[in-house]
Amino acid sequence: MSRLFFAAMVVLTLGAHSSSAAPAGLMPAGSLRASFIATNPVQGMVDGKTGEVRGPASDLTRELAARLGVAGKVTPVNGVQGVLQAVKNGEADIGFLAYDPGRAVEVDYSQTYSLAQNTFMVLESSPLKSVKEIDRPGTSIGVTEGDTGDLYLKRTLKNVAFKRNKDGDMELALKMLRAGEIEAYGTNRQRLYELAQNNPGLRLLPDNFYGVPQAIIVKKGNKPLLEIVDRMLDDARSSGLIAASISRVGLVGVDVAPPRAK
Repeated sequence: MSRLFFAAMVVLTLGAHSSSAAPAGLMPAGSLRASFIATNPVQGMVDGKTGEVRGPASDLTRELAARLGVAGKVTPVNGVQGVLQAVKNGEADIGFLAYDPGRAVEVDYSQTYSLAQNTFMVLESSPLKSVKEIDRPGTSIGVTEGDTGDLYLKRTLKNVAFKRNKDGDMELALKMLRAGEIEAYGTNRQRLYELAQNNPGLRLLPDNFYGVPQAIIVKKGNKPLLEIVDRMLDDARSSGLIAASISRVGLVGVDVAPPRAK
């Protein structure tokens, strides 16, 4: 928990270099403030020694701040609710958050910029070979409470028993598997890959159950900022910025989203 606490308190300041000025009143603080989930490497990673934020949240915030002609900062926060509340309460101008219809009632979403593939992790000895084998009576699965994978599985699986991991602690996920409390743990492939790399006796199922759409949120009704964000994402996709950001930090199972329909 100490690492999460540290990550939640770290702020990365990004220099902006655009000559264009942000429209008056667009950002109350006069700078671009962004938030992302501290424990989600698909969005961003915090270096435990330097406090540097790397990954899409950092690179896209830097690009947006440059376009607006302001300084920007990226703050890791705790969980989905941390990002939602930061934007809703005006503590952040933008937030990095996976799209979900229920959340779209509270904030406005940009287009999708990447797809984070989700799968299941099982013990090496497990008979489970495919995502298609999961939804069977008597099967217990672990999920990170409230994340998009949890919401998707809750809508689509009919026969399994859910055991929810409130804080998304992957060490707890590992303990649940090894203790036989669950047969599989479902979340984004990047998180599971990192855990399996450091813990023998685990494997990831080869297929995915959902490509979670990663997007940027703004306060409900902030259409001017949302339009600027969407234009930035159009350019970041076509220029290769998003692909380069994903590649630079070595994300696994994360794809650049296709262009939005116009």
